[in-house]
Amino acid sequence: MEGAKNMKLIKGDASERKFFRKKNNKTSKIIIKSNTNKKKNLLDYASVNKILLKNKIRAPKLINENYKKNLIEVEDLGDKTLFKLFKKLKTNKQVEFYKKVIDELIKLQNIKTKQIKNFKNKYYKIPNYSYDILKSEVNLFFDWYLKYKSKKDWNTTNSQKIRKLIYKLLKILKLKNKVFVHRDFHISNLIFYKENIYLIDNQDAVFGNPAYDLCSLVDDVRYETSNSVKNKLINYYLSKKKVNFSKKDFMNDFEIHSIIRNLKIIGIFTRLSIRDKKHGYLKLIPHAWILLKNRLKNKNKYNKLRILLNQL
Repeated sequence: MEGAKNMKLIKGDASERKFFRKKNNKTSKIIIKSNTNKKKNLLDYASVNKILLKNKIRAPKLINENYKKNLIEVEDLGDKTLFKLFKKLKTNKQVEFYKKVIDELIKLQNIKTKQIKNFKNKYYKIPNYSYDILKSEVNLFFDWYLKYKSKKDWNTTNSQKIRKLIYKLLKILKLKNKVFVHRDFHISNLIFYKENIYLIDNQDAVFGNPAYDLCSLVDDVRYETSNSVKNKLINYYLSKKKVNFSKKDFMNDFEIHSIIRNLKIIGIFTRLSIRDKKHGYLKLIPHAWILLKNRLKNKNKYNKLRILLNQL
């Protein structure tokens, strides 16, 4: 790779991408390299960033692309994530930041742009978060966690019962899939740069349910918050968002999305360990279970699912 002497490998994420910081004189850029699935990781990623920037949402700007060599260059926003920042802040200051993040989320949900020309001069269209996509995501729990990590005496009958109960939950979502959804909206994907909040890891964006990104933020598997903080954030969102739905319907969808998201996360983190040898993610699974059980408790509609999952 050109200019390798000026480049330093930096910590990446759960994807197969590699990130490098390239410094020349006073300038600094981030090189993103992806040898597999490069359409999503490079082309689609840059396209979603372009949509965000067009709608005045801060995201990394594309500087250059060398798609043939499986890389793009983007703006360097530093590495001060809100996750790092929050470790130094007291709870009340964290809540203030969370409210600013929710203000950004509401702006994000007001985006109407569904397609844009990518750097190959072809149109990229953001997909809809369909029932089939949600099913395929939650199936990761069965394909990886239940298959490889559950008790040896766990039988397929109980597995099928859990699957059917989850599919039924997906059928009782109330709100329409009509807002921009980042899909991994949490404080590790928010950069604090030049006193502003920037959004990264944007390639998986869809148009979907307004509860999804808020549950990613509030029920964050990487960062623990109290139920008191969680409720403050939900209430703040509902007070600021101009909505035509009831709080009851919103909380129905929030709970369901939190449940299926954390099941998906448990499956993904298991896969990262088994398939990709990224074992560090396993330490987050216990918190995913805590979040999951927190949303399952005290609700009659989750009784059967809660009983079955408690047997794992």
